Amino acid sequence: MGAEFSVPQHANKSLPVDGPPAASPAMRTSKVLAFHSLARWKAHFEASKASSKLMVIDFSASWCVPCRTMEPVIEEFSAEYTDVEFIKLDVDELMGVAGQFGVQLLPTFVLVRKGIIVDKVTGVKREELQKKIEKHRSAS
Repeated sequence: MGAEFSVPQHANKSLPVDGPPAASPAMRTSKVLAFHSLARWKAHFEASKASSKLMVIDFSASWCVPCRTMEPVIEEFSAEYTDVEFIKLDVDELMGVAGQFGVQLLPTFVLVRKGIIVDKVTGVKREELQKKIEKHRSAS
């Protein structure tokens, strides 16, 4: 149900700090925010601590088949739950962030409110993720 997450050989190479790669037309209309820069992610995460809005962080990788299975689900949830912020982080690009959140399997969905982890779902578990989003989205 999930892919093992391990450090790829290229993980020690330095990654660009600015700018995501060019987005496909489908990605431009997405309500899911993708971060490719550690600096931008840190700034966004720090700012989110002031809000009580639920944040769902999707830790995935381009090579992860189960992650690709969940992509349309996350897109659907982001359109349905407009009061929830959906974030996508690639573990190969932001491996340190994945480590900070204890990500060991892909995909992993971490639910955060005010900078605090309130729940977590690993694997291709649409219904479980939906139930946890509904449970935490209105909690204050």
